[in-house]
Amino acid sequence: MNDRAQILIDILELSPHPEGGYFKEVYRSAGTVGSPVNGAMRNCLTDIYFLLTAGQVSRFHRVLHDEIWHFYEGDPLELVEIQPDLSEITRIVLHGAGDRPQYKHCVKSGNWQAAYTKGEYSLVGCTVAPGFDFADFEFMEQNAAVQTTLLGKFPELYKLM
Repeated sequence: MNDRAQILIDILELSPHPEGGYFKEVYRSAGTVGSPVNGAMRNCLTDIYFLLTAGQVSRFHRVLHDEIWHFYEGDPLELVEIQPDLSEITRIVLHGAGDRPQYKHCVKSGNWQAAYTKGEYSLVGCTVAPGFDFADFEFMEQNAAVQTTLLGKFPELYKLM
């Protein structure tokens, strides 16, 4: 593992995340709001640090609410976003280099998403509003029909399952 990535894991007190990589929740608002999608009460906002190292992936999943990814440091991170009906795939590279840095991207509510670092490591943050709750989270591997259809259209995405 890259030395800087290990330092970040240690100083930010990151733990393994179920979708891959490492994370730590750094903010969960005290206030609550009803979800506009399902009406369930959720914290207004949550925010995490999320780190991926070489060879790790954030496996395809979706969240019920909008999720904003923020690039902080390291190598570029490729974020793959797919519409719920699998009709459109978008690839976004978050990075801080060059003439047109791309520091953030919003994955829309219900869209499938996966990510990987394009180098040794990428440190990002993820903000969800209304706040993240595992009850609002689904791995694509839990939906065999969607996974089969996606791989039929985009077989190269197998590495992100």
